[in-house]
Amino acid sequence: MKFTLPIQIGPTYADVLVAHQRIKPFIKRTPVMTCESLNRIAGAEFYFKCENLQKVGAFKFRGACNAVFSLSENEAKCGVATHSSGNHAAALALAAKLRGISATIVMPNNAASVKIDAVRGYGGDIVFCEPTLQARETTLNDVISKTGATFIPPYNFCPVIAGQGTAALELLDDAPALDLLLAPVGGGGLLSGTAIATLGKSPTIKVMGAEPANADDAFRSFHAHTLIPQTAPNTIADGLLTSLGNITFSIIQRYVSNIFTAKEETIIRAMRLVWERMKLVIEPSAAVPLAVVLEHAEFFSGKRIGIIFSGGNVDLSKRFW
Repeated sequence: MKFTLPIQIGPTYADVLVAHQRIKPFIKRTPVMTCESLNRIAGAEFYFKCENLQKVGAFKFRGACNAVFSLSENEAKCGVATHSSGNHAAALALAAKLRGISATIVMPNNAASVKIDAVRGYGGDIVFCEPTLQARETTLNDVISKTGATFIPPYNFCPVIAGQGTAALELLDDAPALDLLLAPVGGGGLLSGTAIATLGKSPTIKVMGAEPANADDAFRSFHAHTLIPQTAPNTIADGLLTSLGNITFSIIQRYVSNIFTAKEETIIRAMRLVWERMKLVIEPSAAVPLAVVLEHAEFFSGKRIGIIFSGGNVDLSKRFW
């Protein structure tokens, strides 16, 4: 039995609104924070949506939660499964636990111990495999064949995209008069959900993506108007290594105004500034939108900018500076 995704177009604004009502009892409504010193440094006015303070430490819980609680009783009875070595793994494990169903996570055998511990801590069952995409997909196929579990993809899936868009809904409630809203982009779930939510709620606000220059498939795809797979990414922002999916790319092409990139040294500088000036722990991927503003200061100068801090799961054994 091979897992397949149904042919589908992206979710609607109405889907995001329904998702928000569905997941409200389970998620945290994370704060929107400001920082005068970062405003002065960048010459802009920032409103930061702190998904680093979300359950499992990342926005990923929103999409996983919506996907799990969208399932019918029949779909949910055999549990859920996915392959992931990142935040989606922990998010799905916790969402499944809250619904009272099983979650099986296929993880590469070189996954970080902190990620493995998180999945186990949330009650997920882990099946290890070799660290290749083929091995992950083959192992997941085996799990689904044996268990009948429902596959929940990490980003290229309408219920997940709709769930991720709920962060932007909340941000716009708390900071309604923005000029721009920036989100990091890897697989595109957060950026596409953000675009749908923002265009539905506040259509005058421009949504833009932020990506590492060393992993710039979304930037190249956006400007070439064709989906270009990621090749040999090499960035500190390890949450943004994934290529766009066909669904997320289609949404981004329709609704996102632009995608900018930032250099590695600027990403590190942005992360350090947030740690030092805001006293918030964010992961490198979450720092990319601020890095984009710092690196393209002339474009962003004087604007009111919403930024989604996507997560705060940092391996503190690593040295960033």
